[in-house]
Amino acid sequence: MADESRKPPLRLVARLRRALGGQAGWSGVIVQIVFVAVVVWVGYEIVQNARANLQAQRIASGFGFLSNTASFAVSQALIPYSESDTYARVFMVGLLNTLLVSIVGIIIATIIGVIVALGRLSPNWLLARISGGYVELIRNLPLLFQILFWYLAVLATLPSPRQSISLFGAVFLSNRGLIVPDLVPQPPFGVFIAAVVIGIVASLLMRLYARRQLYAVGEKIAIWPFVLAMLVGLPVLAILIFGAPFTLDMPQLKGFNFAGGAKVLPEFAALTIALSTYTAAFIAEIVRAGLQSVPKGQMEAGASLGLSRGETLRLVIIPQAMRVILPPLTNQYLNLTKNSSLAVAIGYPDLFSVFAGTTLSQTGQAVEIIALTMGVYLLISLVTSAIMSFYGWRLNRSLAA
Repeated sequence: MADESRKPPLRLVARLRRALGGQAGWSGVIVQIVFVAVVVWVGYEIVQNARANLQAQRIASGFGFLSNTASFAVSQALIPYSESDTYARVFMVGLLNTLLVSIVGIIIATIIGVIVALGRLSPNWLLARISGGYVELIRNLPLLFQILFWYLAVLATLPSPRQSISLFGAVFLSNRGLIVPDLVPQPPFGVFIAAVVIGIVASLLMRLYARRQLYAVGEKIAIWPFVLAMLVGLPVLAILIFGAPFTLDMPQLKGFNFAGGAKVLPEFAALTIALSTYTAAFIAEIVRAGLQSVPKGQMEAGASLGLSRGETLRLVIIPQAMRVILPPLTNQYLNLTKNSSLAVAIGYPDLFSVFAGTTLSQTGQAVEIIALTMGVYLLISLVTSAIMSFYGWRLNRSLAA
């Protein structure tokens, strides 16, 4: 046995460890301070160098150009816009177009991805092989190629407006896009929207109550009559009392194009379809892996409680699988938003096309425009990540309860 007298006292060892730990902590703080200082210095030098170069080339700096007249048209604007508006208005038009294609693409990609993932897990041999073939084909083709395929090989080959494909004389499909009747709001429109919102909120609260009853006492409550009454009955009641909330502006063929109605541009359609189908192939694999990560005994446990296969999947399997699905799913949402900048290849007026493209070529304010564009994409990514993180936190909290 070793001589106990040779061991240092425990108190001395503890003091030595605290001293070393304190030195290590201070050294880490010093390293971080130095690193921040270096980053600030490098950023300052970059800004000063850019200003000097701009002054040498007699290029004005600053964001004053945003108040200048843009003097160019935009094919799609979700807010009123004309050529006499400013570059700041162009910025908002491009931003809204980017958000539109991103949100619509995320929704469609999620729906397609979940369906394909369930198809890959289906016991039906043909359905599983078709779903697997979709994933392998779509995700191995470049996204830019798919955008050009839908735009040039599919939508551009549609007939001209005079020979357009018509549905009941109200909906027209041609190489100019999809023309549908436009909804023109009337004074009762606000009441109608309020009725719809109340119906949705009441349905969600009823669904939450039914789930709590199911988890608490095992009682299944049929809520579909209540949901149907709220979602359909309230809006219909509002129409009967206050009148029609909108009128229809029907499209009409005048000359070589349509007048009236609402138009879905072929550029928007091609970009949305390509982004959705491409991202859905990756989402399908993420969802499939997440569902397979849940032990098979969970499905058997749900069946033993009297739940159907669909109810077990929705109430038992998917909530547990979401812990695995959410992080890579968030990455795919971010990729879809950033990939929307490929719209410049087909002329869709997104933020990158009309602001970082046309506006930059007219004004020459490269530093400011690039900085604004980078900041917008960064902000969109951070907001998307925050929303998904909040949803993940709520999910983990509900599972832990």
